[in-house]
Amino acid sequence: MNSKRAWLVWGAAVFAYVVAVLQRSSLGVAGVDAQHVFDISASTLSTLAVAQIVVYAALQIPVGVMLDRVGPRALQVVGAAVLALGQTVVGVSPPHLGLAILGRMLVGAGDALTFISVIRLLPSWFRGPILPQVSQWTGNIGQVGQILSAVPFAVVLHSRGWSPAFLSAAAVAVLSVIVLLGVVRNAPAGQVGQPVVSSWATAGRQLVESVKRPGTRLGFWSHYVTQSSGTTFSLLWGVPALVGGLEFSRGEASGLLALLVITGVVAGPILGLLSARFPLRRSNLVLGIVSIIGLVWTAVLAWPGVPPHWLVIVLVVVLGAGGPGSLIGFDFARTFNPLRSLGVANGIVNVGGFLASFVMMFLIGVVLDAVHSHGVAVGDPSPLFSWSGFRIAFLVQYVVIGLGVAGLVVDRRRTRLQMHLEEGIEVGPVWVALSRRMRARAGR
Repeated sequence: MNSKRAWLVWGAAVFAYVVAVLQRSSLGVAGVDAQHVFDISASTLSTLAVAQIVVYAALQIPVGVMLDRVGPRALQVVGAAVLALGQTVVGVSPPHLGLAILGRMLVGAGDALTFISVIRLLPSWFRGPILPQVSQWTGNIGQVGQILSAVPFAVVLHSRGWSPAFLSAAAVAVLSVIVLLGVVRNAPAGQVGQPVVSSWATAGRQLVESVKRPGTRLGFWSHYVTQSSGTTFSLLWGVPALVGGLEFSRGEASGLLALLVITGVVAGPILGLLSARFPLRRSNLVLGIVSIIGLVWTAVLAWPGVPPHWLVIVLVVVLGAGGPGSLIGFDFARTFNPLRSLGVANGIVNVGGFLASFVMMFLIGVVLDAVHSHGVAVGDPSPLFSWSGFRIAFLVQYVVIGLGVAGLVVDRRRTRLQMHLEEGIEVGPVWVALSRRMRARAGR
């Protein structure tokens, strides 16, 4: 455990995840280009991303069940191969939109096999306090794939065109297949790997048991509320809003997507340490992150006219903290589930953020089309990707994420009640804990 070999296996698995994020986020960079290549509306453009995310989210629980049956290595290899196939299909699709949608669905399927497989691999190679930190590093380093899509992929896209860009991305996915086959193993040599579920019926029972645990649902809602806004921004609507609505250049928009990732890389280790130091206050971290994101979005959308660039940069920074914040959800899954069912528990958690994301992606596209159509009808034919349209469309986030916050608060209460009944642990309000600490220090 925690050996040099463990770090090598982890590095290879994380490389595959970086590549998966590159494939996942490539459409976000190509959104404006896709609208012109296929000559489509905003709601139709959203179907490209939504089809990918729907498949990703729908496969999370089945993949979790398979993880507990066959192990992570095989699923990672298959996932990388499917990603390569999907990007190849997207690369050769113009002008056929249906083929592009099929390709993005394959990308979603391959992506679905990757992240929770990496997370499932970690307990076989790492032990102790380092484990939650490695989980944070995994999620944060994986987001380097967004930088690869925002910079080198974007350069190829805008200099060589649609097909060379997506076929190049497919070639990188093939490379990750080779790396996985050569390096990754489910467990150290001579050691029994993670518990394997004896039958599919048993796996189904473990799924039901995991869903019933309020701690699993707390992880689901934590992922739901923290990841979704940043994912919606980076995977589809960020570049169109920045370029079409906020008057950033394409290069500046790519730089802001890179900044979003860099923020996550910086915030991730800090959140990992805080999660390990204050395990009973992890939900407060989640609520703090989503509150800050909501406040900054409110400032951006309520600003008279077009908001200044510095405020948009602040928005991108706080959205970047949402990614590592969502990984706290997997800490809840690991805390409140036995190892034998950790795969399916991680799958349940991972559905959260992507479920919220594809709902918001689709609704934003629908609202953009409605605002544009209304403008044309009243003699105000503003561009489809105008800031006036985005200002209204982005409001759907408050409804979607607000429902998630309500679910989080309810299941946090249930989780704490279960901890009190089963373990005698009572978690009071955070202000009570702070007051006690201040009184204790004053009495020294």
